[in-house]
Amino acid sequence: MPQHPKGTRARVLLSSVFGPFARDDEYGSRAINPMELYHNQVTRAQGPFSLRMFHRSWGIMLIQHNISAPTTVLDFPTRERFVRELGSGGHDVVGISAIVVNVGKVREMCRLVREHSPSSVIVVGGHVAAIAGIETMIDADHIVKGEGIAWFRHYLGEPTDAPVKHPALPSSFGFRVMGLRGPRGGDNSAATIIPSVGCPVGCNFCTTSAFFGGKGRFMNFYETGTELFNVMCEVERRLGVRTFFMMDENFLLYRRRALQLLDEMKRHGKAWSMFVFSSANALRKYDLRQLAELGITSVSIGLESAATSYTKLQGADTLTLTRELHRHGIRVHASTIIGLEHHTPENLTEEIEHAVAHEADCHQFMLYTPVPGTPLYRQMAAEGRILDDVELADIHGQYQVNFAHPAISREQSKLLLDQAFARDFERNGPSLYRLLRTLFEGWRRFRDDPDGRVRARVACDARQLRSGGAALWAMERYLRESNREVSERIRRLRLDIEAELGGASRLIARLAGPVLLWSTRREARRFPSGRRLEPRTFVERTN
Repeated sequence: MPQHPKGTRARVLLSSVFGPFARDDEYGSRAINPMELYHNQVTRAQGPFSLRMFHRSWGIMLIQHNISAPTTVLDFPTRERFVRELGSGGHDVVGISAIVVNVGKVREMCRLVREHSPSSVIVVGGHVAAIAGIETMIDADHIVKGEGIAWFRHYLGEPTDAPVKHPALPSSFGFRVMGLRGPRGGDNSAATIIPSVGCPVGCNFCTTSAFFGGKGRFMNFYETGTELFNVMCEVERRLGVRTFFMMDENFLLYRRRALQLLDEMKRHGKAWSMFVFSSANALRKYDLRQLAELGITSVSIGLESAATSYTKLQGADTLTLTRELHRHGIRVHASTIIGLEHHTPENLTEEIEHAVAHEADCHQFMLYTPVPGTPLYRQMAAEGRILDDVELADIHGQYQVNFAHPAISREQSKLLLDQAFARDFERNGPSLYRLLRTLFEGWRRFRDDPDGRVRARVACDARQLRSGGAALWAMERYLRESNREVSERIRRLRLDIEAELGGASRLIARLAGPVLLWSTRREARRFPSGRRLEPRTFVERTN
């Protein structure tokens, strides 16, 4: 691979694709596919109770932090802001990161670079690079398939084997629920940590595993728990956080590293909380006491299907596992696939019931989707089952299947997906209620724990429970007519919290609850399908 003649003196621009996002346009944006993880894939059927937030483009932020060239990150720009940056920046290299559905925007951005900054070298990376024939679809000089830090280091003449420096990454921003923005303007008081990329389990549909090498391969940025602990301490110091979102496809799979991290946390008295991804079989390698001491307060588990054959679920009783995690105050973010090969319109009703019976705090439903670059896509293509008339912009798992299913039509797949979201909300109520319920379970179990770190962690949770009483008061009354059973469950939780935590929680509920009820009703009336939100633009320059 050639290197840039200016080396580390080259001026670099790294950009995500331009907005707006949550609307249909000629570049491939779709109203059904907003730039929001939760409202898009998890809580989108929950009306005004949907959890609304955005997450930064962490990949380009990592690259910026690990090269010494003068670098600008432009995250969520408008098309006009991108053009203005091209015209004023004098950039030698323009890097564009995107996922498959945004290939149309990448094509346009490459055209704009040629027009407004013709001397710039164009580098395109991210999951869009996995599209077969991408080189003929866009006008780029380099297509980066896989991890981008080492690629940019080599291209700029820097050591590729230098340690990865972790930036301070706020977990999310722009949080809204029940018609109102969250505290601190909706910015999250948590940080994102990226210990590794890829997943050795290698499920056939997984884009992340395929992009970083496939089954059996992954790239650890931090091999030991001590290295990871030092990174977390630095991020804690810079952002003032004690909660970490571990952006690792299967964090608990690396047990030795996790237990080393626990040893460091004990040695230094760290009462951190962590949200992790884990397969069910990796979770079973730990006892629940270890998870509590490690500060695991949320875990994302792929349930996929009751009849699944995926390795990560073999031998796992996910219903029992979920209930046990809940009893220990660990929130469960489950995911279920709609439209697997064995699914029919008839048996899917039963599978959806099995999924919602887990009572997961949040439940993601996604269509079985062969995405370019995955083993599943290659298999479907070889079988001649990929539908030619489906645009790449519509291959995102929340619209219709993009392959010839033996028993389900494209139209049926969308209806069944919507049915799953609706049934989960009807039976289990708002995710905000479920999250508070599990938080309360953890507080009751661990408030008198012999480990001072654990007690300190749940004491912080108690503060959230006191303020959460107002949300429970409003949810209870909002749902009283439409879903009496869930309303009563919410009421019982609210009364239990008030009995345990005293008059302050009761006072907050009575004072702030009516305000939240008013804002919730207003939100539902004004935006019955959900308010259209767009992330703000970030411009960050280094060196």
